[in-house]
Amino acid sequence: MNSTNARPDELVDAYTRDGYVVVRDVLDEELVTAAGLHVDWMQQRHPDRLGEDLGHDLITDDPFWLSLVADDRLLDLAARFIGDDIALFASHYICKPAGSGRPVLWHQDAGYWPLEPMVAVTLWLAIDASTTENGCLRVVPGSHLGGVHERRSRDDVVSVFGDESAVDVDESSAIDLVLASGDVEIHHPSLLHSSGPNTSADRRCGLTIRYIPTTTRILSDEQPYASAFLLRGDPGVNVYQVPPTHDPERHFNAQLA
Repeated sequence: MNSTNARPDELVDAYTRDGYVVVRDVLDEELVTAAGLHVDWMQQRHPDRLGEDLGHDLITDDPFWLSLVADDRLLDLAARFIGDDIALFASHYICKPAGSGRPVLWHQDAGYWPLEPMVAVTLWLAIDASTTENGCLRVVPGSHLGGVHERRSRDDVVSVFGDESAVDVDESSAIDLVLASGDVEIHHPSLLHSSGPNTSADRRCGLTIRYIPTTTRILSDEQPYASAFLLRGDPGVNVYQVPPTHDPERHFNAQLA
């Protein structure tokens, strides 16, 4: 669904019905380009991590990353689904190199998250153009209405998570979400989704951003959770990380990128 011009109630209606919605041209080209260079900088800084492994534990000391997920255009979108008191729960770059990259098997985010209640929303920001050839997101519309499934291990295929939802997915019902850089896909925690390997000559990078209302409790033995930051409104029930202060000697500088 291309909902660039949709009214807010149409976005929520589509999300409620299908479990996902796409919004075009959310962020400007300059910021998205900087985000792509930020990924390059991070991979140079963390050569031990694959492109799919730039996880949420790194955001604690990354002012640019935090400023990106706190962009008002993204928060305004999230607020339509979870209200005005917003915290970051987790964020993760998933970058598949050209001609490689591990698939993400069919799964539901809710199967992994220590949240109570399970009220959250994911914004998937396309850093690069995302196509069928380079491993775009695939979703099963309406699958969020079927509850949360158990997970099962998969050792017969090398994948990002190493497991999948324990349910047989009718691939004919799946939809490929082709996105341009700067587009955002929004999905429900219980939506079944996946992505294939990158068979193209181009990198495919997206940024997942997991927002929660501040009334959703993070059930973690480590509070504050590594990537829990208050972004807008009342702090609610959680303990949050202290935002990092930019150090030009250690941190990515978007102005110099």
